[in-house]
Parts: sequence; structure tokens; C-alpha cells
Amino acid sequence: MLQKMKKVQVIGPKKDLQHVVDVLYHSGTVHLEDVSKTILPGDTLLRRMDTEKLGDIANILVKIGGIFLALPKIKDDPLKQAQICDTLLKKSHQELVAEANRVIEELESTTKNFAINKSNLEFDLNRLAKTEKIVERIRPLESQIPVLEGFEITFLIVQREFRDALEHLRNALIEITRNQFEMQSEPGDEETLISIIIFNRKYSEHVHSYLFAQNINEVRMPQEFEGKPFSQVLQLIEERRKKDFEEMAATDEQLLKLSTERYQELAVLKKVLEDRKEEESVYAKFGQTEYTFVILGWVPKKYLQRTKEALKDTFGNRIIVNELLESPDKKDEPPTFYDNPAIIKPFEFLMQMVSPPKYREIDPSPLIALFFPIFFGLMVGDIAYGAIILVFALIMKKKYKTELWLQNLMNILVISSIPSIFFGWFFGEFFGNFGEKMGWIHPITFMGVTWNRIDALVPLLMLAIAIGVFHVFLGLFLGIINALAKNSKKHAIEKAGMIIVITGLLLVIAGTAKLIPAILVQPGIVMIIVALPLIIYGGGFFGAFEIMSTVGNILSYARIMAIGMASVVLALVANQLGGSMEVALVGFLIAALLHILNIILAMFSPFLHSFRLHMVEFNSKFFEGGGKIYKPFCKGKEGG
Repeated sequence: MLQKMKKVQVIGPKKDLQHVVDVLYHSGTVHLEDVSKTILPGDTLLRRMDTEKLGDIANILVKIGGIFLALPKIKDDPLKQAQICDTLLKKSHQELVAEANRVIEELESTTKNFAINKSNLEFDLNRLAKTEKIVERIRPLESQIPVLEGFEITFLIVQREFRDALEHLRNALIEITRNQFEMQSEPGDEETLISIIIFNRKYSEHVHSYLFAQNINEVRMPQEFEGKPFSQVLQLIEERRKKDFEEMAATDEQLLKLSTERYQELAVLKKVLEDRKEEESVYAKFGQTEYTFVILGWVPKKYLQRTKEALKDTFGNRIIVNELLESPDKKDEPPTFYDNPAIIKPFEFLMQMVSPPKYREIDPSPLIALFFPIFFGLMVGDIAYGAIILVFALIMKKKYKTELWLQNLMNILVISSIPSIFFGWFFGEFFGNFGEKMGWIHPITFMGVTWNRIDALVPLLMLAIAIGVFHVFLGLFLGIINALAKNSKKHAIEKAGMIIVITGLLLVIAGTAKLIPAILVQPGIVMIIVALPLIIYGGGFFGAFEIMSTVGNILSYARIMAIGMASVVLALVANQLGGSMEVALVGFLIAALLHILNIILAMFSPFLHSFRLHMVEFNSKFFEGGGKIYKPFCKGKEGG
């Protein structure tokens, strides 16, 4: 149901602006409009709000976030945070910025040094681990490494599959060092070879440059370990690792202590600053005079008193809330506010995918919530299929809780699965005719018809057309209501004429086919003759062409029978094909695969066709759309 909106103007002294914005932000009822659009050319009194002096909240948040990330997270203390929040919210914008800068000055340097120290320690531990691994691999070659002054030793790790490259390397080293080198290769493990190269130190730069250019994995011992026996290197690595871990533990302890003292304050400050940053994003929509501010927006009538009381409780009579009269020529100006029960909310999502209704237009969502599941259920019409769709939708809802669009679609499937199960009982279908063959269920006989969908083709077609007539007529009646609400009498007369002419056509067709007494044919003809001038008056001569379009809309509802019949036939094929197999397991698998395919089609095809019947055949009779959605100024939203 669409709620009545009230246009309001909030006026107060500039010194209270930030606090007023806080109150409106937390009340979450005002859809903000841009005041500048109401400023007349040449108006020297009212001007757009100056936002240059607000302060760099974004930059402060980056610094606060860096401090926050450096500290270990501890459990939130709601009571303490609430006290801190109350204190911060009472501060002006400048006071809050000053408080944030003070905290940054106290903590940024300390936490940054701790973070750098931890990063360095982690880097050193990784370096030690790599060095240890390399030393372990080349340790068996230690006895073959001579001690030579003026010579340098380096190690290469080469994949066995590239061992031929070593010969090319040898030739290159001959040229670079003028043959002043020794090179020896030994197995490292199953996949690698370790090569030792000893060369004159004066060629060091050229050798290393060549190895780097050839992308050869060179292992160079850290400077502090150079010239030491490998056993001593491993001992030094272990001692260094122990020292690093002790230093890291001490750093973590200091960070935990700091977090215990300041975490609650930082958590609240970060949240308040984030809210303030979001509030700042709308300041450009406000107006100002020399001493006052002006805020313009829309509030649902049901929330207006609550909004006024929130401002009055905080500011007394310093803040004025004016209710502005709606301009007669701007009846569609207010935002559209849906306020439907939870069961209708998913169908609002469908409407938003197309276009929200304009203000004063009838909200189609409750009607879609009523008819969509019925159409879906008539097309699926199988107990087992409906139950499987229900289980599938519930699983998807549980698995993807944060995906709002998917939650809405799955909620629609959950709701629509219930009529699917009901009509499955009505048609006597459980995996097609499987339930009937097993004697578990049988089609219901109602109004002299046994509603087996294979045998009741004509009754099902008539039922679908009857639904189409009712649904389209309902759309036309709603079109009359919408037209009268907009003072468009011509459109109201056109819709009324369409109802009369379609009724006349139905009487003529049914009377001619002897489905009703033939005496009703003449009244039907009279209705058509009377209705044509009404349609032409309301919609012009092109309005007369809409008669055939409307008839086509009604006939389009035959898809309810056709889609359902296609599903039944595929289920029968699955059962018959599976039952004809000599090997029971093969037959079961074939039937299962076909039923799975049918269930997948049953989720998509009835959904899309039900959606189309509403958007094209039904909504086109009364719905214009193109409105703007009510977006209250609150956490995660920006009014206007």
C-alpha cells in the first residue's frame, strides 16, 4: 500500500545544523530534496549551503581505520560504547574533528611503529625459513667448497628438466670470467640440481647481472651468515628465530594492552565518523541564510508526528517544522513509499525491477502477491515438484543470506510453491501420473469435471480464459480509479468503454456458440455499439484498435493451460520411458533426469510467464510507473 506523504521544511539556527542532521539521520524518516531547486533567480536571501568548511572526515577515517586495524579486536562493551557515543554525539562538527585528531595524534605513531615492527619480524622469519631450507639442501656439498681468498661462491637451484641449460651457463661463465671459475653440480632432491659456482670476485657484478638476466634462481647467503660453517648457520637461524618470536609476542602483548584501553573508544569514534561522513554527503542539498539553515524533504504522514517530537525533545522551539502544501500541478512530485506486509515485500522487488508507481497511483504489489502464486501454482500443479521447489528455495535462502535480490526471488518461490502443492493435489499429480498409478492420489472432481489435466483440456482452457477476463477487467477497473485520482475523465471513460465492449463481445461469442442463452446476443451487440463512442472519446480513433489488443491480452492467459500441459506431458514421458526400461536402475535414472529437467523448467518458465501476465496484460490497463522511491536519510541511504 502506498503511504500518503507530507512535504516539510525544517528551519533553525546554523549552530544547531549538525545536531539537527544527527537527529534526522537517526530518526530515518525524511526523504531529502534539494533546496537549491526552489531558490528563485536573483534571490539574495536564500542560497545553497557552503560545504567547504566541514573538514576532511574521509582522511580522518582512513587514519582511524589504520589504527583500528593495527589493534587486536576485543569483545564489544555495549554499555561503555553507548556512554562514549552519547558524549561524541553531543559534540559539534568541529569538536568531533578535534577529538578525532587528538586520538590520531596519541595512537597513530605508536600503532604504526608496532605494525612496522611486526611486519619486519614476519619478513625476517620468512627469510630465515627460506635460508634454512636452502642450507639444508646444500649442506651435503659443504665438504666440496674450498676456502679461497679473492673468490666468491654462489649457489644455483635448477630444475632437472632444464639441466641442459647448465652447459650453456658454463660457456657463458668462461667468457665472462675469462675461465677463472669452477662449477660443480650435485642432486638436490628428486626434482632439482644444486650447482656451486666459484669465481674471481672482480667479475662478481657481471656474473650476477647475467644470472639475473637469464632468470636463473640464484641462492645468495645473507651477509650475516657468509663464511660460516653450515652447522653454525643453522644454529644461528634457530637463535634468531627464537628471538624474533619473543619480540613478536612482546609486541602483541603491548598491542593487546593498548586495545584493552582504547578499543571501545576507537570503535565508537569510527562508527560516529562514518555516520557523519554519510551525513556530509547531503549537505549540498541544504539551504542557508545568514543565520539559519533550511532543510526540505518528504515524510510519510504516519511518521510526521514522530519526526516533529524527536526534534522538539532535543531542541525545544528553536527548530521549526513547516508542513508545505502540495502544488496542484505537481501531484506526482512526492516519492513513492511502499508499506506492505512482509509477505508482499518480495513482489515489491519485482515492481522495482520494472518501474515504481508514481505517487497517487495504485500499488500493484499486493495484487501481484495475490495472483502471481496462483498462476505459478496452476502451471506447476504437482505436489512433488512444489515440495522440491520449496526445499530448494529454503536452502538457497539459508546459503545466501546476504544477497538481497536472491532472498527476494527465493521468497517468491517459497510463497508460490504452496499453491503448486495445492493444485498438485487438485489435479492428482505427484511426479506426473506416478502418484495416481501408485494409488496415492487421484484428480479431484469439481463442478462435474474430473480435473485430470490430460483429459480436461477444454475445461482448463476455459478456466484460463476466465481468469484472463477477470484479471484484465480488474486492471481496467483500477485504471478508472487511477484516472479519476488524476482528474483524467477521458481516460476513465475510455477504460469504462473497454469494459463494456469486452463484455458485449463475450456475450456475442458465448451466445453464438450456444454456451449461454442466444437472447443475450442482442444486448451484447448494443453494448458494443454504446461502448465504441466512449472509447473513441477517451482514447481517440486509435483507442478503438486497443479493443483487439485487449482481446489478445485475455487470450494470452491461455498460456496458463499451455505451460502446465507441457509440464504434464514431460512428466508422463519421464514415467513411461523410465518404466519401459528392462533394467530398473537405468529406468530410474532416466526418469529422474527427465523429472529434474522438468523441475528446473517448472521454476523458470511459470515464473517468467506469470511475471509477463502481470507486467504486460494486467499492469498495462492501469499502471503508468516512473515514480521515485522513498529513500529516507538514514544509515546506508541518502534521501532524495
